[in-house]
Amino acid sequence: MTTPRGAALRLVLVRRVSTAGQVVDGYGLDAQEADGRRWAKAQTVPAVRVVHVVTDGDEKAGKSGVSLLDERPGLMEAVEWLAEGKADGILAPNLDRLARELTVQEAVLSYVWALGGRVFTADHGEHLEDDASDPMRTAMRQMRGVFHQLDRGLIVKRLTEGRTAKGARGGYAYGAPRFGQRSEDGELTPDEQENATAEQMEQWKAEGMSLRAICARANAEGLPSKRGGKWHPTTVARLLSPEAREKARQQSAAARAARKEQQRRDRAARLLSQH
Repeated sequence: MTTPRGAALRLVLVRRVSTAGQVVDGYGLDAQEADGRRWAKAQTVPAVRVVHVVTDGDEKAGKSGVSLLDERPGLMEAVEWLAEGKADGILAPNLDRLARELTVQEAVLSYVWALGGRVFTADHGEHLEDDASDPMRTAMRQMRGVFHQLDRGLIVKRLTEGRTAKGARGGYAYGAPRFGQRSEDGELTPDEQENATAEQMEQWKAEGMSLRAICARANAEGLPSKRGGKWHPTTVARLLSPEAREKARQQSAAARAARKEQQRRDRAARLLSQH
């Protein structure tokens, strides 16, 4: 891929947010784009022109910086522009917006370079392709990646410790509130309507009604479930039985652990397929 002498470099601006909080803390999507365009406007040799903007994540659902290339639709779109000759390179506010994990960062850079593209960040300028005669170039870039990864790890650690400490104090740490409670400003508060429903079901149970009968009557009378759907005998059982609730909690935790392990295996398989 070559750019005619004197012509402006055509760059795709890459933006990413990993959590909704980044939109609030002063470096959301708009701020990232502003920094990228400001840098591009200041370049004269060579001149730079932003020809397209791609985004991974939004204000409601971010995209993790540890996601692989094929899990980042915005970044994949930028790569397609390079492959089709519609752009000469990519521009990000910093390497952290490309990836917060070193292995992913290096995979993205290698892929762009393999396509003949160039990589720029607003806080650094061009990230030159690796050169055997200049090992410090690679080392310094990877050092920045290591610190981005460390920063992410420290954030996760603080969040986890904070949630654990809050839960130990009896506060609301995370997860969906149980029936009869709702979350307001990060704190659990009673839900009067749901508690009234629970009391009604407990009364029906005391009158000798079976779980199926309670379920049928609750649906017939339009009593709302936690998520607004129909009642089922299993959900009624969990509501009325502490033992059933605990068993459901354990099953849910086991299912989450299994999903996490499968995601880890799938990710490892994708990484291996890229080499």
